[in-house]
Amino acid sequence: MSVMNDIDMAAPRREAWRPGKVFWGVLSFATGIGLWWLATVLGFSELPDPFTVLGRIVELALSGQLWVDMGASLRRVLIGFILGSALAVPVGFLMGWYKVARAIIDPWIQFFRVIPPLAIIPLAIVTLGIDEKPKIFVIFLAAFLSSVVSTYQGVVSVDRTYINAARVLGAKDRTIFLRVVIPASTPFILVGFRIGLGSAWATVVAAELIAAQSGLGFRMQQAQLYYDLPTIFVSLIAIGILGLIMDRIVVRAEERLTHWQERI
Repeated sequence: MSVMNDIDMAAPRREAWRPGKVFWGVLSFATGIGLWWLATVLGFSELPDPFTVLGRIVELALSGQLWVDMGASLRRVLIGFILGSALAVPVGFLMGWYKVARAIIDPWIQFFRVIPPLAIIPLAIVTLGIDEKPKIFVIFLAAFLSSVVSTYQGVVSVDRTYINAARVLGAKDRTIFLRVVIPASTPFILVGFRIGLGSAWATVVAAELIAAQSGLGFRMQQAQLYYDLPTIFVSLIAIGILGLIMDRIVVRAEERLTHWQERI
C-alpha cells in the first residue's frame, strides 16, 4: 500500500456540500445588488441602476449579440488556458524533480513572470497578426506562468517524510513520483489553475480591447465610445459569471481530487 493510500485512510474527508453555502452566497449577491440600487436611487452614484442593466441584458440576449460575444471570449480563454496549463504541469514537475532542469528553466520563467502578459500584446499582434493567434498566445502565456510556478512549488513542498517512508518500503523513483509526489502536488496545481483562469480572463479582455471584432472586451470598448454604461456593465457581469462558473468547476475538481487533505 502506498504512502498516499495510507493518508487516504487516515485523513478526514472534506466536508460535504451543504445548502447553507448556497444561501449565504445568494444573500451576499443580493446584498451587493441592493446596495448598488440604493446608491443609484439616493444619487450617490452616476452608474446605471440594476433594472436598467437587466433590461440591457435582456435586449442584448434577445438580439443574440450577448451570446456571440460570450462565445468568442470563452473560446479564446478555454483554448489559451488549456494549452497553457497542459504545458505548465509537466514543465513544473520537471523543474521540481530535476535540479538541472530547474537551473535551466527557472531563470526564463522568472524573467517572463515580471513582464506582464498585457505588455506582450502589441508584440504578439505585430508578429502573429490581428486574428485569433495573438489573443490566444497571450492567454496561453498568462495561464502557463501562473500554473507552472504553482506546480513547481507543489513538487518542492512535498514532505520528505513521505518520500523517505516510500523508499524504506522499497518504492522506486517512478513509483514515488506517481504515488507520492503527484498526489501531494495536486492542491498546488489546482490553485495554479484558479489563478491562471483569472489571469486568462484579464488578458483576453485587454487583448480584445486592442484588436478584435467580437468578444466582451471588444463590446466594452465600443460601448465606451458612446458612453453606454449599461452595455459596459453587461459585459462586466458576463465576464464575472463565466469566470465564477469556471472557478467553481475547478473547486469541485479540487474537492474530489484532494479529499484526503485535512482542511478547516
